[in-house]
Amino acid sequence: MSDVPPATTAPADLDATSTPPGPAGPSVTGDDPALRAAYRLCRHRTKHEDPAEYALIQLVPAALRPALHALWAAANALDDLGDDRTAPAAERAARVGAWITALHRELPTGTSPDPIRRALVDTANRWRLDLSELRDAMAQVQDDTVGRHFTDWAEWRAWGRDNLLPWFGLVRTVFDRAGVPVALRLDTREAYEEFLDGVRLTDILTDLAADLAQGDLLLPAEALDLHPGSAADLARRRWSPDVAALVGHLTGLARQWVSDESLTRGMHPGPATVLHTMAALLRAQLDAIDAAGPALLRSPPRPALRTRARILAPARTRAALAWRLTPLTVPPPQQPDAHRPPSPVRPATVPGPFRPPPPHPSGARPPGIPPGDLPAHAAVIMDGNGRWAQQRGLPRHEGHRAGAAAVREVVHGALDVGLRHLTLYTFSTENWHRDPEEVDAILDLLRREMTDNPFRDLDVRLRWHGRAGRLPPDLVDVLHLRERTTRARTGLTLTMCIDYGGRDELTRAAAALAGRAREGRVEPGLIAEEDFARHLPLADLPDVDLLWRTGGEQRVSNFLPWHAAYAELHFTPGLWPDTDRRDLWQALTAYTHRQRHHGATPDPAGADGPSAAHRSTAAARPGR
Repeated sequence: MSDVPPATTAPADLDATSTPPGPAGPSVTGDDPALRAAYRLCRHRTKHEDPAEYALIQLVPAALRPALHALWAAANALDDLGDDRTAPAAERAARVGAWITALHRELPTGTSPDPIRRALVDTANRWRLDLSELRDAMAQVQDDTVGRHFTDWAEWRAWGRDNLLPWFGLVRTVFDRAGVPVALRLDTREAYEEFLDGVRLTDILTDLAADLAQGDLLLPAEALDLHPGSAADLARRRWSPDVAALVGHLTGLARQWVSDESLTRGMHPGPATVLHTMAALLRAQLDAIDAAGPALLRSPPRPALRTRARILAPARTRAALAWRLTPLTVPPPQQPDAHRPPSPVRPATVPGPFRPPPPHPSGARPPGIPPGDLPAHAAVIMDGNGRWAQQRGLPRHEGHRAGAAAVREVVHGALDVGLRHLTLYTFSTENWHRDPEEVDAILDLLRREMTDNPFRDLDVRLRWHGRAGRLPPDLVDVLHLRERTTRARTGLTLTMCIDYGGRDELTRAAAALAGRAREGRVEPGLIAEEDFARHLPLADLPDVDLLWRTGGEQRVSNFLPWHAAYAELHFTPGLWPDTDRRDLWQALTAYTHRQRHHGATPDPAGADGPSAAHRSTAAARPGR
């Protein structure tokens, strides 16, 4: 038996899984009766608990439906545990945590005693889904057990997107694995996230009665304040003019967010039909919310059956035609009790405690630098990859491959020592002028590193700084994915500068300020440094305290000119592929011996040497 409270139990009267023959053979879910029953349960719950979601899944090929049912049912089962108000918050949080821990333990085994987790585990292994992308979304369900309050729309959006984007990202991955990538153009990425904002807001308005009964009001104070009295009236479950105005305002916002026709432009007609139909069903749901009036505070409104039929009938026809012309690649089901060969992709991991970085092979330990003496932000120009390869008679791209291993080592060292921000100059705007074969090799290496996600189990928040226009769309897509799925991590923030140039960054900030001045929102004569900094493309990137360059060159090469204006410069002769965490530790130790005055008069007490605070770390040098 499972040692987790049973969130899901399979009813005995479920009808058989209706999966017609497809590319994977006569049975999509295999011959294991328990596994087929698990998928059948997921399908049953989807159909009976969310008919609209079920109808959308019916628009995809039969071979893909079990995976989507499993993903939906798992997300819903976890939410049900967190929302079960028959238990106190601490107990609900413990149940959610136990469910997550069980999934973490069961994923490598390929099975689970809980039917919904069993279907999810099978889906993850068959479709090679990286469930570590759900780490923050699942942890958020645990955090939500104590209630949520949102000051403004920014907080609300971050909460909703952190929850929805990873699950929708896995759905996109299923399509990608099947050979139908749901590619998003760079100019539609924000529209995609706003679409999911509309999904979340529609869901909140639909469930308003149930949430209020539990004492929850999942709307930002910024929206409530526009209609004084609405929050108090909703707390008393009283329909009032303020509440009516608030609901009308919110349904208008949601309708705007789910109605961007550009979202599916250029997309395969199969997924495009699903998204178009989803938008139409959401708008119908918003119409039902508008029409409900006071009944909205008593029960969830639903569109009329004829309205849904009018939307779904033509969608089924379009979807059937689109998929009939599309060859699919569907992984075969696992055989029960059979030895499974290793997956070509490392098995996925799921939420659990972040593991520490692996120790250095030599046993070297990080220097004991007090946190107050560490630089808040270290930036690195990783120079010497090409020269390293040429010295060994290898193609230049082999140097970049070796450099990727050095990146992992230095990130491990940053975690070891407690560094908060590390920024790496990965690919500059000038690097496009290199030989096209070398450029392609670098971009391919970046794509593979981001796909492999070597820091998935570490407390590393990944960010990307640079332009998107010239980069391959699939690289941009995976960079955005890593940003989204690590956004809530609080350890090391690792910023990768890819297609980045310092002068380009300053030019973009100046253009943004000029636009604000033209709109009359900024007075040109009163522009201060803080105004300029707020308009930089990555405005919250902290100033660089230590700028380190390997490879023997002594220049900053158009790297972070604004942020590194007062940085301490550290140049070392070793080529980047020969670098490991001990070199980072030496750079950080050297930083502690610098006196930083920023133009002020030096402290006479420390004029002849390191400050007292830095002297305490003078002997703490890492071993080589």
